[in-house]
Amino acid sequence: MCVLTSSEIKERIERDGLIRDYIDLDVQLQPNGFDCTLRSIARIRGVGRVDFDNKERKIPEVEEIDFQNWVYLPRGVYRAYINEVIKLSDDLMAIGRPRSSIVRCGANILTAVWDAGYEGRSEVSLVVYNDLGLWLKRNARIMQLIFLRLKSKTNIYSGIYKYENI
Repeated sequence: MCVLTSSEIKERIERDGLIRDYIDLDVQLQPNGFDCTLRSIARIRGVGRVDFDNKERKIPEVEEIDFQNWVYLPRGVYRAYINEVIKLSDDLMAIGRPRSSIVRCGANILTAVWDAGYEGRSEVSLVVYNDLGLWLKRNARIMQLIFLRLKSKTNIYSGIYKYENI
């Protein structure tokens, strides 16, 4: 397994459609990853349930926060939706990490693994720990995706989140 460099990410974008709906490739492409941007944000409204085989899984409802340019988020947990659509082949996976500016503002991005074969416009959790809150501008770069090339092709993701939000 190895991490894709910016030139390899760019090549996969052009050749395979690895990422689409980005704002500015030159700005978002990083030496070892790609910066994903904020499309919208929602408050979590409800209780979730997680079990072993997903037969009783319940994802909590959300209430989208309306904003035109900037949004103020008091301390709490939110669901953030990214602009970019990610399309992973059977030899790639991805891991999302918060940008350092988010962490330095007293917040964090929580994500799961992007499995090989996933395609969609992802949702991530944004946790604001700062007692004074956080201001975010629409299209702010909030998370960096790191792409890992697998040693060999694998079975592809076929779960309920494939093709989410597209």
